[in-house]
Amino acid sequence: MRRFKYLAAAMAITGLLAGSATAASAATSQPARAQAAAAVHLRSGATAVTTAPGIAAALLANGIVPLATWPGSQSVQSPASGPAVRFTFPVTGGRVTLSPLGGMIDHRGGILFLDVKNGKKVEVSSFTIDLTHADLTGIVNGNPQARVPLFGLDLSHARLAAGKHIVTASGIGLRLTAAAAKALNAALGTKLFSAGLKLGTASTLLRF
Repeated sequence: MRRFKYLAAAMAITGLLAGSATAASAATSQPARAQAAAAVHLRSGATAVTTAPGIAAALLANGIVPLATWPGSQSVQSPASGPAVRFTFPVTGGRVTLSPLGGMIDHRGGILFLDVKNGKKVEVSSFTIDLTHADLTGIVNGNPQARVPLFGLDLSHARLAAGKHIVTASGIGLRLTAAAAKALNAALGTKLFSAGLKLGTASTLLRF
């Protein structure tokens, strides 16, 4: 069921993104032009990640402070469910394809997790949303050879909207992967993180 929801949401996203291009391809029978119309190149945008209820408080209670790294930014929110941290990262490019269904959305910036009690820290950055594998990957401590899947994407509650050359998606759940939980615990000397933990939700605005 979750796989079906993912496919439905991903098809909706790519369909919205490629609406004008696929309409143009319908007017011609040339295979090369039809193939080109199936791919949409992203120009810019931004993705925001808001921590789930209780996450920010749990991190701070254990002496772990999450900080945005440039050019990402952060702000503190105070909803009824408790304090939350909102991170925003610029979209730098990427490509979404219809055939096969998938693509990448690239970002700059990251999050530095700092344990103020023991001085240990770890940074994850240069995030990529992978529609093909329904995950979000990042590099660890600035090492491009150490790209790992950080979050699985839960699209079951995603909401979509489209405008002229713009598409937005919100309500995307982010669940920590086993690899990311292990890396964070090892780097920070803690047992706080666990596989499947819902760390937050994401919303993204894409320009193409």
